[in-house]
Amino acid sequence: MDAQNYSRRHSDLVRVGNIIIGGDAPIRIQSMNSTSTMDTLGSVEQAIRIADAGGEIVRLTAQGVREAENLGEIRAELRRRGYDVPLVADIHFNPRAAFAAATKVEKVRINPGNFADPGRTFKKLEYTDEEYAEELRRIDDAVTPFLELCKENNTAIRIGVNHGSLSDRIMSRYGDTPSGMVESALEFLRICKKRQFTDVVISIKASNTVVMVETVRRLVEAMDKEDMHFPLHLGVTEAGDGEDGRVKSAVGIGTLLMEGIGDTIRVSLSEEPELEIPVARELVDYVTHREHLPKVNKYISKDYNRITPSICPTVAAEGIGGDLPTAVIGVDFMPDSSVLTIDAADELDEAKVREHAPAPIMVTTSHPDKAASVLATLHRLRDIAPESPVAVSMDYEGEDADATTLHAAVDFGTLLMAGFCNAIGITNSRMNADELSHLAFTILQASRRRFTKTEYISCPSCGRTLFDLQQTLHKIKAATSHLPGLKIGVMGCIVNGPGEMADADYGYVGAAAGHVSLYRGKECITKNIPADDAIDKLIELLKSDGKWTDPC
Repeated sequence: MDAQNYSRRHSDLVRVGNIIIGGDAPIRIQSMNSTSTMDTLGSVEQAIRIADAGGEIVRLTAQGVREAENLGEIRAELRRRGYDVPLVADIHFNPRAAFAAATKVEKVRINPGNFADPGRTFKKLEYTDEEYAEELRRIDDAVTPFLELCKENNTAIRIGVNHGSLSDRIMSRYGDTPSGMVESALEFLRICKKRQFTDVVISIKASNTVVMVETVRRLVEAMDKEDMHFPLHLGVTEAGDGEDGRVKSAVGIGTLLMEGIGDTIRVSLSEEPELEIPVARELVDYVTHREHLPKVNKYISKDYNRITPSICPTVAAEGIGGDLPTAVIGVDFMPDSSVLTIDAADELDEAKVREHAPAPIMVTTSHPDKAASVLATLHRLRDIAPESPVAVSMDYEGEDADATTLHAAVDFGTLLMAGFCNAIGITNSRMNADELSHLAFTILQASRRRFTKTEYISCPSCGRTLFDLQQTLHKIKAATSHLPGLKIGVMGCIVNGPGEMADADYGYVGAAAGHVSLYRGKECITKNIPADDAIDKLIELLKSDGKWTDPC
């Protein structure tokens, strides 16, 4: 699998109600309700809005048995209104709710980190081999009856691993790492395989796009070794809202789709769930359209590691390369006549490149498959002129700003996630210079290559959320968006608390109705603050830690 010539990864078929996931079926688009699952009519109406927008699968949270049972009422009302969209129950910490939901909906999502394990204690981090083996037997005993019930009811499951919600057992051997996330999924997949339960979809997510992409790549490699071909659900958790959320999702999801990985996707935005659907649809259409484009001459540089690609070291020249941060063309890099310009659609003149090295090289492309053609050229340059810093410019002429935002994030995300580019530039006459440079910086931040603004790791809200997440996020942004490089998690409940916001410096987490707890990293600093006071208390915490500057 690579991003140079599109070919979809082979996966087994899984039926979820009237929808097929995997195999030759289209890449499915889904979202999740933000309503209370006990609000039957509100949940039905929101699910209809998702379906009308093009969502093919709808997920709802089920905190307990009562909510799981009510999913049956929501499903029945949807069917009465002529909607046969499959429903998925989202389960955390409560296996009894999973058993109840398995008889009510078409699919149940369980999290290996908290299905048979208690919530992470962050304390017990040592297991003997015997204790570890006994833990695996205990999980088998807990999971097997659930699989048998799902078999009886033709209910599919999703094994959904999230970065930061790994069990203490996994943490003891692997730490909070991509390898640990993969092993967490494999523990459950091996049970499914042993019990001959095949209606399984897997997701393995993180809010950090680099972690997310590496982990999925590792999972695919690990499954291939164990002759597993389960379909994959892709998503970047807690992506945020607006341009930031769209770009981060496009970088993470798009990079993997470009490699042919992914059978269903969910773009998680801190917005109304139906607004996620057109973004997801655009990503899928943009990538899968590549199947009909002219192929590129594939090339992979020697010693290249596809799973964890490293950034090729170069000299510093003309303000790019070396130890300098990845630049944005037109802002902190102005190419001139000393820069060799190459069109990735043309045959590469290797002798000319070697003669020019180690001076900077600019790569553009007139090939219809932009990222693929540039990627093949960058691989060749890495072997021919490894010390030359490389700038990449791609043109999106004729597209509107919304399309350019997503397409450029997919294309440049693919290159940046592969370890390439010392400078990037986007051109489009329908956008002004400030808009284009702003987008480029946003893509660099989403790709973890350069931080120039505050990062918000915010969940998309669901029936567990304990405050108005969208309004709260806007208020927190208004108060803190002048603090570049700081990462703030905004989480609706403890499920998405210290674990799921593992990449955040500070956290604002729903603790109870109308109350919030504040975190520094994974440490709870202040509990149960009235929500009206919480943003002021967050600012006080930032000031006490020396992280605050007054806005200009």
